[in-house]
Amino acid sequence: MNESYVEKSGDCYRIRGTRVSLDSLVYGFLEGDSPETIAQSFPVLTLEQVYGALAYYLAHRDQVDAHLRAEDVEFEELRRQARARRPELYKRLDDARRVKEPAIG
Repeated sequence: MNESYVEKSGDCYRIRGTRVSLDSLVYGFLEGDSPETIAQSFPVLTLEQVYGALAYYLAHRDQVDAHLRAEDVEFEELRRQARARRPELYKRLDDARRVKEPAIG
């Protein structure tokens, strides 16, 4: 398997030679986007790079999925910390969001 489409830089998987994360492509793929649709969303990538990156993901699915789960846990912890530091800001944001949401019923 040619792994030249993906490189690991620190804790991040990237499409080789770009700043596009593999995570971005994988989330689109898991939501049902075709490789062509994903390529349109990332004009810096060729269709070949998208297919190569998705092939890498499929060949290393357990490893990449574990990475995605760890990223989700870290993100949620950072969100929790931000809300704890600035509760008044997040209350205003939550209130504003509720005002914009249409009533159900």
